[in-house]
Amino acid sequence: MRREPSASRDAIGEPWGSRTPYPAGGSWPVRVDQHLAEGVAEEDVQRWVRTASLLHSNGDAIDIAVRDGRIVGVRGRADDRVNHGRLGPKDLFGWQANASPDRLTRPLVRRDGRLVETDWDTAMDHVVDRTKQLLAERGPSSIGFYTTGQLFAEEYYTQAAIGHGAIGTNHMDGNTRLCTATAAAALKETFACDGQPGSYTDVDHADVIALFGHNVAETQPVLWMRMLDRLAGQDPPKIVCVDPRDTEVARAARESGGVHLAPLPGTNVALMNGLLHEIIRNGWVDRDYVDAHTVGFPELEKRVADYPPDEVARTCRIGAEEIRAAARVLGGAQRLLSTVLQGVYQSHQASAAAVQVNNLNLVRGMLGRPGCGILQMNGQPTAQNTRECGADGDMSGFRNWNNDAHVAELARHWNLDPLQIPHMAPPTHAMQMIRYAEEGSIGMLWVSGTNPAVSLPELTRIRDILSQDRLFLVVQDIFLSETAQLADVVLPAATWGEKTGCFTNVDRTVHLSEKAVDPPGEARPDLDIFLDFARRMDFRDADGRPFPQWHDAESAFAAWAASTEGRPCDYTGLSHTKLREAASGIQWPCDAEHPDGTERLYVDGKFWSAPDYCESYGRDMVTGAPLEETEYRALNPHARAILKAAEYLPPHERPGPEHPFVLITGRTIYHFHTRTKTGRAPQLQAAAPEVWVECSATDARRLGVQEGDLAEVATPRGAIRATVRISGIRDGVLFVPFHYGYWDSSGSGPDGNGGRAANELTITDWDPVSKQPLFKTAAARLTRVAGGSGPSPAPTTGAPRPVGEGVPATRGGPDGRALERRPEPARTGGATS
Repeated sequence: MRREPSASRDAIGEPWGSRTPYPAGGSWPVRVDQHLAEGVAEEDVQRWVRTASLLHSNGDAIDIAVRDGRIVGVRGRADDRVNHGRLGPKDLFGWQANASPDRLTRPLVRRDGRLVETDWDTAMDHVVDRTKQLLAERGPSSIGFYTTGQLFAEEYYTQAAIGHGAIGTNHMDGNTRLCTATAAAALKETFACDGQPGSYTDVDHADVIALFGHNVAETQPVLWMRMLDRLAGQDPPKIVCVDPRDTEVARAARESGGVHLAPLPGTNVALMNGLLHEIIRNGWVDRDYVDAHTVGFPELEKRVADYPPDEVARTCRIGAEEIRAAARVLGGAQRLLSTVLQGVYQSHQASAAAVQVNNLNLVRGMLGRPGCGILQMNGQPTAQNTRECGADGDMSGFRNWNNDAHVAELARHWNLDPLQIPHMAPPTHAMQMIRYAEEGSIGMLWVSGTNPAVSLPELTRIRDILSQDRLFLVVQDIFLSETAQLADVVLPAATWGEKTGCFTNVDRTVHLSEKAVDPPGEARPDLDIFLDFARRMDFRDADGRPFPQWHDAESAFAAWAASTEGRPCDYTGLSHTKLREAASGIQWPCDAEHPDGTERLYVDGKFWSAPDYCESYGRDMVTGAPLEETEYRALNPHARAILKAAEYLPPHERPGPEHPFVLITGRTIYHFHTRTKTGRAPQLQAAAPEVWVECSATDARRLGVQEGDLAEVATPRGAIRATVRISGIRDGVLFVPFHYGYWDSSGSGPDGNGGRAANELTITDWDPVSKQPLFKTAAARLTRVAGGSGPSPAPTTGAPRPVGEGVPATRGGPDGRALERRPEPARTGGATS
């Protein structure tokens, strides 16, 4: 590309960068963002190695800068369809964690109550001996695997083959259960199969973008950049935002002529039913599309008739006219893009609410055309692969656990007896696995790439379970996390930039991440660890060959791709070689019929819902009980989408005199999950160094609380202390970021008290359909403990923006600067090529 002079920006204080406006139907202009380590110039870089982001789910394509065998920076990939060169703060600075001095470099085993370094043979002997002992004494159900949303497809597929195939356990899930399980559940309930219908390019065409519980500005900042550039161009879209906090999305909604709805958390089903009520009552329904491509409309129409705006307004504690206004915007859209994330997913009726968003687009006929799409978003970079590959409780290749033919088909690919693959009952979800460990029926839990001692709800209970002498805990990670400190064996893993593999983002774009540098010490790629375990266990297929039959990332991907033939997520047209040679990531399905990938699903209005083909027969929306095949066939869903109605049910734990607030948890733009990586990137850690609690100005005045005060946040399960940020959050709601475990403010080591983790407060309960835990509906109280020495250190960007004066703005300083480079200068209000 022709290079123009670079501009520098504070990528911490201005995380979304400068605007490159473009009109509806135009092409998003290129803007290449870059950050190199201090003292490194562009001419000093010896190699640029392709990858994509590992610190959120957007899939931003990245080039890694390498000098003298070290990662020294990153830049966005200009030609990639996902980001057109842009990078967010975690992309720009998170890579520094790779070289942190406290990386795990040797295996650890517990001796006399202490973790001590050892060699790989000794560590793996411990794991193998315990596995064999449990299999001999108690069978496959005594072993569980709990993985992440940050490994590669090759690693998930291998883990699924070992767990479901070689061992035969049904106890396998990922921490994707905490962030994206409802996305999968909602897609399966409506379309009978996982897989995002929409594409990021729908942003380029939509005239209304509706975000339901999705703070895209902080969770997928590059996708928000795309939306901001549309808003700055000709024919901008209107934004509809559903969020109890005053996010950047909420502000854009008001400024765009759209609507910001701030319902009381836990009332999303009532709100969605109210919106559908208005859309149906006013005749904003595409009857031809509904009649030709869906089933279930009469039941939906009857159900939402009971949710007029005045009634819904009382439940949600918002204005009835706000609901009508939002319905008018949604009902008048010609090209509607809807997105959904944790504000919907982490609640007691998560799946029911997410399904109603699907219903909204279907009754409006807004699917399969440019600008007309649904993105049931993911929270993690490879959550889609966890689901596709079968490492999270799903069956590899979007196959149906309740369909014997699908089990036999997978067994043929693995060359195993179908009876060896457990399918007599639904796979065990993570929250139930923890209960089994608590009760002692699971005697070994293998945790890879995740930190449940901070991320799971009701942490006092979780720490007690993971610390049991009768539980053999294996942790595979890159740092000695809070969970690793409780382990019996710790296996040092390689991470992003230190190994090769593929991962798939929210809109089905597959990227190849190449190895750029060697991992530190004796750390190994996760794939190598799993295969080493399989060889030491001497797993064999039906012909006596070593199982799994593959031996490296490329052969693992080839096996995975072959197993998807004819399935919705068909990868047979992809290979490492093809992805390496392509200028951009490629969307599945990619096969002989679609060699360049597939931008949108269901363009012909035909769905993957035939009973013999579908991934799921669905579940009861209230109880979560799986439907039988006969019940599913009775819906007559052949090639049609299913409009599932749902009644609103109040949350299980509601505010009362002792705990008058609703507590919600969530993310900041500067951190990912439990800060194992971002807490070790100086710019990110400095931007959000400590936990905080947000409350409204009205609630703060009533309680006598001021900005920066130290306060206690308590629920029936425990209490934490945090500084107060008085923000634009709605009255009656508190927000605490969940990133902070028992690590000190520098992120360099544990302080041991556990008093900062939001999940000390959350409840052990889950959505009946998706089994996703409830992080958004705890009843809480806020009590002032002491005056502060100044404002809260919470960021001033995004949703935590203070409403009062005198709070210093979040800035990155000289170390937080990034370059922006454009092929051509942007033209205000118009397209840029």
